[in-house]
Amino acid sequence: MTEPLWEPNTIADEPAMPHNLEAERAALGSVFFDLAAIDILDRTLSGYEDFYEQRHQIIWRTVLGMYCRDRKPKIDPITVSAELLASGELTKVGGAAYLHQLAQSVPVVGNAAGYAEIVREHAQLRAVLAATRKASQRVLSAANTAAEILEAAMADLQAAAKGVDTVDEKLSVADRWMGFIDELEAGHDPRALDTPWPDLNDIIELKPGQLVTVGAGTGQGKSLLGMNLAAHVALTRGKPALVASMEMGGSELMARLTAAEAGVDVDHLIRRKLEAADWEKVFRAAPKMQNAGNFILDDSPNLTLGKIRARVRWMAASGWPPAIVVADYLQLLTPESNGKKEKTRANEVAELSRGLKLLAMEFEIPVVALAQFNRGAVGRQPMVSDFKDSSSIEQDSNVIILMHRPLAEDGTDTGPRAGEIDLIVAKNRNGASGRIVSLAFQGRFARLRSMAG
Repeated sequence: MTEPLWEPNTIADEPAMPHNLEAERAALGSVFFDLAAIDILDRTLSGYEDFYEQRHQIIWRTVLGMYCRDRKPKIDPITVSAELLASGELTKVGGAAYLHQLAQSVPVVGNAAGYAEIVREHAQLRAVLAATRKASQRVLSAANTAAEILEAAMADLQAAAKGVDTVDEKLSVADRWMGFIDELEAGHDPRALDTPWPDLNDIIELKPGQLVTVGAGTGQGKSLLGMNLAAHVALTRGKPALVASMEMGGSELMARLTAAEAGVDVDHLIRRKLEAADWEKVFRAAPKMQNAGNFILDDSPNLTLGKIRARVRWMAASGWPPAIVVADYLQLLTPESNGKKEKTRANEVAELSRGLKLLAMEFEIPVVALAQFNRGAVGRQPMVSDFKDSSSIEQDSNVIILMHRPLAEDGTDTGPRAGEIDLIVAKNRNGASGRIVSLAFQGRFARLRSMAG
C-alpha cells in the first residue's frame, strides 16, 4: 500500500514534509538487481539529500561510493552491509536485515527510473515548501525590505525548480560531432560573443561558462569597458545584458551610457547642463535607448551573489535570459552572511570570485567581473598578482585583461601616448596570452574606441 504524501502533523496546523518512502525503498532495492539502476538514479537525483529518510541517504551514498571506487563493483545486500559495518554506519540504517528488506520491496525489477523520478519529485516539493517557509520567516522577522525578501524568495524557488524538466543530455562524441562540424563551417562558435574592439576579438572570445576578469586601478577605465561591452551586446547585437553595479547609481550609469551612444560630453549629462547641439545628439540616440528593454542596469544597494543570481533568473523568467553579466566591481560585492565571523577579507573575495565563476557555468553565459588593483600597481604596468584582497581571482578566471594607461610621470595624460589605454591579455585559456591591444581612451564620452580604424 502506497504511503500518503503527507504524514500526520507533528506541530499543529503544520504539514510534514512531502515524501514517499515506498518509492525510496524500491529505488534503493533496484540497485541490488542491476548495476545499471545506479547510473539511472545518479542521473535522475540531484544528490543523496533527495532521499527523505536519513538511512536511505547513507545507503545511497555508500552504494555510489562502492560503484565509483571499484572497476567491477559487487553491489548486493551482503557487500553493502559489510561496507556499512566498516564505516560504523550499519546500525544507523537498521542493520543488515533492512538491506535485505529493501531488495524484497521492489515491485517491478527494471523500473528504477520510475521510482527515482518519484523520489526526485518529492525532493523538489520539499525544496519548494522549505523556500516558502524561509520566505515567511523573513517576512515575520522583518529583517529585510519587501523587495529584498521577494528577490531572495524568487532565488530560492528557482533553485528548487532547477532540474524539474528532464534534460536529454548529449554527452558522447557521436552526439557532439555534427554540432562541432557546424561550428567549424561557420568559422566561429555561434554561442560566443564578440566585443566592440576588433583587435581584441582577434585574441579572445566571450564563451558561455567563462569568468572574464578585467583589472584596473582607480579611475583607469574598468567601468567604461564594462558598460561599453554590455552596451555592445544589448544595443548592437540585440541580446539581453545585465550590468550589476556596486560602483555607480542608475542615474550615473544612464549618463555614461548616453554619453557613449550619443557622443555627448558626460560631464554635461551628469551636471544636466546640455547645450542645443547636445540635445540634438541625445534625440538621435533616443529610439535606440527607448527600445533597450533587454538592457538591465541593477544598482541595488548591498548587491550579493544571491541577488545577482535572482536578477538573472528574473530576466530568464521574463523571456529574455541575459547573454552576458557584468559585475562592477568584484571587491564591492557584499559577501553572503553564513554566520562565520572569522573569515578574512581574502577568503571573502575568494568566495565571491568562485561564486561568479559558478554563476557563469550555471547559466552558461560569460560573466565579466571588474576588479580593483592594489595601490602598489600605480605608475607601472600591472600584473595578475596586483588584484586587491585575493590571488584566487587568477585561478578562477578563464580570461584576465589588465588595463594600463601610459600616463606621464606626473600622472597627467600627456606625452607620445596621450589618450591611449592598453588592454593586456594576461590569461587566456582558449588562446594566446601576453598580447597587448591599445585603444583610444575617450573619457569625455565615457567610451573606449578601437584604434584600428
